[in-house]
Amino acid sequence: MAKELDFLTKRSEDYSRWYNELVVKADLAEQSDVRGCMVIKPYGYAIWERMQRLLDDRFKATGVQNAYFPLLIPKSFLSREAEHVEGFAKECAVVTHYRLKTNETRDGVVVDPAAKLEEELIIRPTSETIIWNTYKNWIHSYRDLPLLINQWCNVMRWEMRTRLFLRTSEFLWQEGHTAHATREEAEERAKLMLKVYADFAEEVMAVPVIQGVKSETERFAGALDTYTIEAMMQDGKALQSGTSHFLGQNFGKAFNVTFTDEQNQPQFAWATSWGVSTRLMGALIMTHSDDNGLVLPPRLAPIQVVIVPIYKNDEQLKKVDEAVNPIVEELRKLGISVKYDNADNRRPGFKFADYELKGVPVRLVLGARDLENGTVEVMRRDTLEKETRPLEGIVQYVQTLLDDIQKNIFEKARAYRDSRIYECDDYEEFKDRVKDGGFFLCHWDGTTETEAKIKEDTQATIRCIPYGFEQTPGVDMVSGKPAVARVLIARSY
Repeated sequence: MAKELDFLTKRSEDYSRWYNELVVKADLAEQSDVRGCMVIKPYGYAIWERMQRLLDDRFKATGVQNAYFPLLIPKSFLSREAEHVEGFAKECAVVTHYRLKTNETRDGVVVDPAAKLEEELIIRPTSETIIWNTYKNWIHSYRDLPLLINQWCNVMRWEMRTRLFLRTSEFLWQEGHTAHATREEAEERAKLMLKVYADFAEEVMAVPVIQGVKSETERFAGALDTYTIEAMMQDGKALQSGTSHFLGQNFGKAFNVTFTDEQNQPQFAWATSWGVSTRLMGALIMTHSDDNGLVLPPRLAPIQVVIVPIYKNDEQLKKVDEAVNPIVEELRKLGISVKYDNADNRRPGFKFADYELKGVPVRLVLGARDLENGTVEVMRRDTLEKETRPLEGIVQYVQTLLDDIQKNIFEKARAYRDSRIYECDDYEEFKDRVKDGGFFLCHWDGTTETEAKIKEDTQATIRCIPYGFEQTPGVDMVSGKPAVARVLIARSY
């Protein structure tokens, strides 16, 4: 590790501290003076923008359109769906007044008691209620369905314990809300969006995920089913990285969203909602990064290639510039983002350390001797391997190398995850091993009592009933009763 990066705690020493330091040192985000909130810095936001753009394209390919709905929700709206309000009541931030006035006894301002709102407003923790109250004006006939809407926005959930990107009181996300004429169509949409998330996680983020359906206890408030993608971080903990919910007719009934069907009969609309947030940034960091800093998949890296010149004087720099400029131009024509850092404000060693810390996938170094030899030094961030390559053909080589890095970091993450998935049917063994992390496939009797005992005894939770794993008859390791399924259990963020 470069001397300039000695300040970064090693993962093996303190994984949590390593993560917190890396987020700040890599210029991704920092704590705000507003309790529990964060400032996303330009480099971090550039990664999030890339996620937004690529996800948005995938949503629209399925027929989804973007819209925007109010930040503030009348408190009465939340009370219309009992399970929904119960699920979010403890996290709601409430607006009670609309004006301040100068404090006459000291400097500053106070709430004007005369400006109390007739009905208090909730800063949205999620938008099902305000959106379905709007949908009742948009939906009248089966011809108005399906209605496929998404919004990119911020939400507020008053968290007591926060961590940058993983859990903050205010965070950025997208939330999709769809209305359908039939149960089958709504369930199909909920499952489709889960697949969109899973494909994005694996193909773009290079994060392997397990898809599945949540237990009743772990469902979204107001949902009949919640589908999830679960990723494993390098410390063996699970991170819920995206969810899609089949909401049945709960919100259609709560907000009287009805339509006339093809037989001219009134029906309540069927609903889904689905979302991912800036928590994906946490997943990206904790899945791939190392003791030297970020490791970014090329498909999300704001800078995919950085070129650093080595020179002793202006004459040498001019010659390097002349050699590099055509390379930069050709890379950009291929859609590769490249930065030529010929600024004379930092030594090359500091530049190397900084771009390594920020996870730039490929680094090219070119100096006077390289020009004489017709070569360039190439370093790939995922393995830190360096090699000397001919300048001729370097653009095509870099293009291929970026694809190889994308594939390699996914395969590395998948191999690590797969090596830490265990079948376990003995509760004492499970309690001992789960402390060290990992995904455990265990038989479950389907009861909330067993689920609660596992959580109380081990701090682990049932992450989902997973797809892609063979379900065999068995006995619950806790209760000894017949099992309804083999479930995925893990400690989580």
